[in-house]
Amino acid sequence: MKKIGMIGGLSWVSTAEYYRRVNQIVQEIEGGVTSARIVLESVNRQDYVDAVIERQDEAAACRQIAASAQALQAAGADFIVITCNDVHRFVPLVQPMIDIPFLHIAQVTADAIKARKGLKRVALLGVRKTMEGDFYPSIFAQNGLEAIVPDEKEKSFIHASIYEELVQNRFLDETRNRYKDIIAELGRRGADCVALACTEIPLLLPPQDCPVPAFSTTELHCQAAVRMALS
Repeated sequence: MKKIGMIGGLSWVSTAEYYRRVNQIVQEIEGGVTSARIVLESVNRQDYVDAVIERQDEAAACRQIAASAQALQAAGADFIVITCNDVHRFVPLVQPMIDIPFLHIAQVTADAIKARKGLKRVALLGVRKTMEGDFYPSIFAQNGLEAIVPDEKEKSFIHASIYEELVQNRFLDETRNRYKDIIAELGRRGADCVALACTEIPLLLPPQDCPVPAFSTTELHCQAAVRMALS
């Protein structure tokens, strides 16, 4: 079994879900009390937020991720999983610095959506840097998919709820209902499915409770990580 390197801490909430779900899937496949081989490099989220939000210093944030990736390689990881969607914007910059691959969450998500015939226009929910960035739309486009982004009011609500609630392990019914309303509205605007592209969102709103076909990027990433580890 290959060793999975995890960059976590962004937030601890989704990192804990990744550890739980990866081990659960491995045990379901391998049987007995089998556990995944995992090495975790946990980033201090406060340091990351200070760089990205307070100082708006993308280079400093990227250095934190690069240092974590290098530490995972030194610890013997065979590949790297980042337990956070928006941090994947740094993958093109960090990949040349290491000799082991990243398992990219957007590619895993695109593969899953493409496998469901007939789905083409994907509502994209996450923090601002995910919804406004190009790493999801570009990977979607390479797979014949189109990203549909919420409007400004919807983006503000989603981003704030993630930072003020979800990453602090707070999951409120009123927030869950607002997400359902936003997804339904995006469906009326032409989205035929939704990517829950923040690793905490599926903890608030499971895919089966969404008003359109929904894809948990967390679940898809965990499943792909296990496949890669067992290959």
